[in-house]
Amino acid sequence: MEQMGERRSVYRIFVRKPEGKSGLERPRSRWEDNIKLSLQDIGWSFGWTGLVLNRDKWEALVSVVMNLWTS
Repeated sequence: MEQMGERRSVYRIFVRKPEGKSGLERPRSRWEDNIKLSLQDIGWSFGWTGLVLNRDKWEALVSVVMNLWTS
């Protein structure tokens, strides 16, 4: 890097520190968003929040989704 002159564009790009925030980042996904996407993949169109209260049904649904991901 010492042989590379400071005027060369490659050097300037290499040592440059970005300023500000890039607007190209996608929004962070929440775990709730992941659940909704997984349920859409299996065709589930009902509310899932009430289903969480029934442990047996919730575990069965999670099992279906996990099998979908692994196959």
